[in-house]
Amino acid sequence: MEVFVAKQPIFTREQEVYAYELLYRSSTENSFPDIDGDQATADVIINSFLNIGIEELSNGKPCFINFTEKLLQLRLPTFFTPREIVVEILESIEPSEELVGICRELKQLGYQVALDDVVLNEKNPYSYQLFQCADMIKVDFLSTPKKTRKRIEKMAKENSIKLVAEKLETKEALTEAKRSGYDHFQGYYLAQPEILSTYDVPAYFYFDYKNIEELAMTESNMDTITELIEKDLSLSYKLLKLVNSPFNRTRQKIYSVKQAVMLLGLIEIKKWLYIFSVRNKVQKGTELSKDVVQLSLTRAKMCESIERIANYKTAPSASFTLGMFSIMDKLTGVPMEKIISELPFEEELRDALTGVQNSLKDVLDLVTAVEKAQWGIIRKKCAVLSIEEKELFKIYAESLSWSNQLMEAERLQII
Repeated sequence: MEVFVAKQPIFTREQEVYAYELLYRSSTENSFPDIDGDQATADVIINSFLNIGIEELSNGKPCFINFTEKLLQLRLPTFFTPREIVVEILESIEPSEELVGICRELKQLGYQVALDDVVLNEKNPYSYQLFQCADMIKVDFLSTPKKTRKRIEKMAKENSIKLVAEKLETKEALTEAKRSGYDHFQGYYLAQPEILSTYDVPAYFYFDYKNIEELAMTESNMDTITELIEKDLSLSYKLLKLVNSPFNRTRQKIYSVKQAVMLLGLIEIKKWLYIFSVRNKVQKGTELSKDVVQLSLTRAKMCESIERIANYKTAPSASFTLGMFSIMDKLTGVPMEKIISELPFEEELRDALTGVQNSLKDVLDLVTAVEKAQWGIIRKKCAVLSIEEKELFKIYAESLSWSNQLMEAERLQII
């Protein structure tokens, strides 16, 4: 599945890039589809920080991200460092005591707050308090009346708040903004949003974040979350991308989803699972097919079960991961070598997935031979792994039954 995000530069008075604003896009068309704000922000965050990579996207510059009231209440900006983001608050959020408190809290933690198209409502006592919380005020030069602009400019200067002129579409608008003392500048006259794309694995399984929100850091709870993630190729892929991302990158190589869960810790996992749960609502119409999901589950379970009785021993969870990820290239249309280069897999697992013959690859070859009824390969690989054919087909039946049960449970959950 191809995914998108747009970035539009914000310039200094010297026309150097100061920051980028990250914008939701669902295609190569430079327009904002009408979708829920929470979902749009979650999509921007996942595509920017995991799928594309914030370093590649921002070139080390801070990124303006729109946060809805709900996401601010959940303190979602604190998932990221103050140097990575500027917290942008839209005019559609009604100023309140809670919102002012959240902004003050974010500022104490070192985050910059930008108000977009600010509305100064004299009847709302929190309107001016929110204004005073801002580090920057964005002013729309396309639709804001000049009289309103002058009032905002005067108040911003009185409170030492920087001004950002946005939607600058002509040279005359840019000249006026500079003459009026604005600090930063954004608009089509300077640069249109640039759309970037990459690939992702769409979600199939539904999960309710409330089921894990209150889980404490215990071994049994870690096992619960591991099982939740492990059965879902989309979640597994994103988790492993997270382990390999710049802000979590570890020198330790990974052989299983469970190991990745243990490395990240429950608090970090829960943060990202929430973002995934919000974002996945966006992806209706792009779900994995039932057949693809069932194939990955059956392969994973077969690989795990074969490893348990074979003469070659590795961690069963590594074999499960092998089976689950073995269809990634066909699913995404991206070469397996590129996919694996972005994941922190240990060498043996990496080799098996990219076609290098080893004991893990023997296990995968046996499983795919069963799928295709390739009897010669089945006999050969059974001999290599010291497995009886009778036992192999028992494993196949059990794995198919297990995946069927998961698929049926999912069907009943979403009815």
